[in-house]
Amino acid sequence: MADRPRGDADRAADADRLRALEEKLARLTPKPQGPGPMGKYEQANLAWRMVIELVTGLGLGFAVGYGLDYLLGTNPLLMVIFLFLGLAAGIKSMMRTAAELDRKSGPAPGSDERD
Repeated sequence: MADRPRGDADRAADADRLRALEEKLARLTPKPQGPGPMGKYEQANLAWRMVIELVTGLGLGFAVGYGLDYLLGTNPLLMVIFLFLGLAAGIKSMMRTAAELDRKSGPAPGSDERD
């Protein structure tokens, strides 16, 4: 009914087989990827990129509008118009960056239509 008692030789053979199996599994299983060089701050890098794009659009719009106002003598008119155009350009650039990131992230999960 009971298994025969195992000797030291059997236990050593089993330990060797187990060690060999663990080494084989360690070679075959993929290593988990650690955080990239930026680690947990990678998304902050993307957020700063978007903020810089928006501020650059605003700054360029302001500069062009101010320069044209200075040359033409129409003090705040063109500055305000080009400021809004710069804002629109900055927002468009941010949306383009967001779409690029969305494409890189892969397909969206399927919709669940249980209703």
